[in-house]
Amino acid sequence: MMELQNLQAGYPGRTVLEGINLEFRPGEVLAVLGPNGCGKSTLLRTACGLLARSGGEVRLDGVSITRFSAKEIAQKVAYLPQSRSVPSITAGRMVLHGRFPHLSYPRRYRREDHEMVRRALDWVGAGELASRLLPELSGGQRQKVYLAMALAQDTAAVLMDEPTTYLDVSCQLEVMALARRLAEEGRAVVMVLHDLTLALRYAHRAVLLSGGRVCQVGTPQQLYEGPNLEQVMGVCLGRVETPEGLRYFYK
Repeated sequence: MMELQNLQAGYPGRTVLEGINLEFRPGEVLAVLGPNGCGKSTLLRTACGLLARSGGEVRLDGVSITRFSAKEIAQKVAYLPQSRSVPSITAGRMVLHGRFPHLSYPRRYRREDHEMVRRALDWVGAGELASRLLPELSGGQRQKVYLAMALAQDTAAVLMDEPTTYLDVSCQLEVMALARRLAEEGRAVVMVLHDLTLALRYAHRAVLLSGGRVCQVGTPQQLYEGPNLEQVMGVCLGRVETPEGLRYFYK
């Protein structure tokens, strides 16, 4: 489990996050919500050690993140940024990058690394893409490859910054379903999301940020029934019961 304890972080001359207390729990999808500029991306980058803290602590399984090297952190936490370059390499080669934290230098891939890549691509339903070049793939296909890379990294926690951005609706639903499957395997899955209806449909818990602080943490039902979501996000939601469960919509 990852724990953020009284976390403070930001950039030179500007504090973005202050007093953040939060848990990333195994077996759970946690949605990170809030308006632009509230610190959602900063939260993920600080949690995985890419951005230095100015106060507080991040703990991995009860141990301060400062006790781990960058390679050791990468063996425990996978991070998928909001945007990334698209190198002219095959999907299979991209997923192999997820094995980097488990290899010494110079990197020599082992049979088990290639087997992990095959299983990861199959798991996300992208096995047929292994030999395809990344620039040839659609946005949804590339997002599956990045998820496979995180899976091949074999970490207990997966942090994703706006993984559904620029995807069509069917691809968004696929990515969210894959996130739930990752959680069902016992991983802690944390997702920055802008679409509140997706977040409330698929997350087990959600944290609402406002002004760099935690405004509310709770289940989707708790956020929906409370006043904070509408006040902070400036939108009004409704919901309807369906045979597949509750579905949320913008009014």
